[in-house]
Amino acid sequence: MNGSHDYGPLVELIGTWHGDKGVDIAPTSDGAGEIPFHETLTFTPVGEVTNAGSQTLLALHYQQVVKRKSDGEVFHHQCGYWMWDAASNTVMESLTIPRGVCVLAGGTWKDEKDEEGRILIEVVARLGDEDWGVIQSPFMRDNARTGEFIHRLTVGNGRLSYQETTWLDIYERLFEHRDSNELTRAV
Repeated sequence: MNGSHDYGPLVELIGTWHGDKGVDIAPTSDGAGEIPFHETLTFTPVGEVTNAGSQTLLALHYQQVVKRKSDGEVFHHQCGYWMWDAASNTVMESLTIPRGVCVLAGGTWKDEKDEEGRILIEVVARLGDEDWGVIQSPFMRDNARTGEFIHRLTVGNGRLSYQETTWLDIYERLFEHRDSNELTRAV
């Protein structure tokens, strides 16, 4: 719990996280490139949000800043919200990246833990899905279409690891764009 709010499985995310073991497997016109990175992820409690007078969500705002190890330049910046709906046992992530892509991903929390007792969270979005979808600008739709987004988090004991997979239709082929990192709680 944070204050008087029960953030459910998201409570472990609250705070600032740093990680320097990141790997970005990204598409290139002639194959794939691997970019080692470090990042800062910050999750800030928003509190309770009520929808249509009957749904209550607990929300965390987050910001992710990713820098290349090679030159320290930011190559990915993302912000959004993680939300918990205790009544339906649903976890949601809404995100926006400054490339003209927005995602609303969701999933049922299964109260699973790894062998170390860390919480497992997974959300998924698919292009055209009625519930959990992807919206993209005309340019991105025509040149780097996102078909599916899968985000798996494992958090607890002061550690956060994630694996993010985005299926892209780019350079006239389907590409499995992957990002992963292991972070530790800073604050």
